[in-house]
Amino acid sequence: MSAPTPNIDQHPDVATMRRRYDQIADTRMAQSADGLVFLSGLYVAMSAWVIGFTDHASMTASNLFAGLAVAVLGIGFAAVYGHTHGIAWVAPLIGVWVIVSPWVVDGGTPENAAIVSNVIAGAIIVLCSMAMMSAARKMRA
Repeated sequence: MSAPTPNIDQHPDVATMRRRYDQIADTRMAQSADGLVFLSGLYVAMSAWVIGFTDHASMTASNLFAGLAVAVLGIGFAAVYGHTHGIAWVAPLIGVWVIVSPWVVDGGTPENAAIVSNVIAGAIIVLCSMAMMSAARKMRA
């Protein structure tokens, strides 16, 4: 007969850590950062149609997928940061991708409005997600 496998969710350290992360998620700064990450993701996803660069199919697809990914991460951070904090590092990387994608994605460089839109939205994603991550570090210390 084998011994039952212990459930890691029942470990007291895991429960304490998740409570701490949930406390972080309840602060105004974290809620503001989560909301801005979510809204920036939605904006990036629809920016090709808002700004009008749908003729750049690669850029449109890149923004759509990056924006939806950031929006989903923002929802996850707002709803269950205690469970999603382990992938919080992904949001700033996607934000950097949004910033550099007008020059990297195939299909030629879009007009200036698309570039400015991506740089501003990407910077907001990077800054807000980094703020969220720094709050978690401060709480841990």
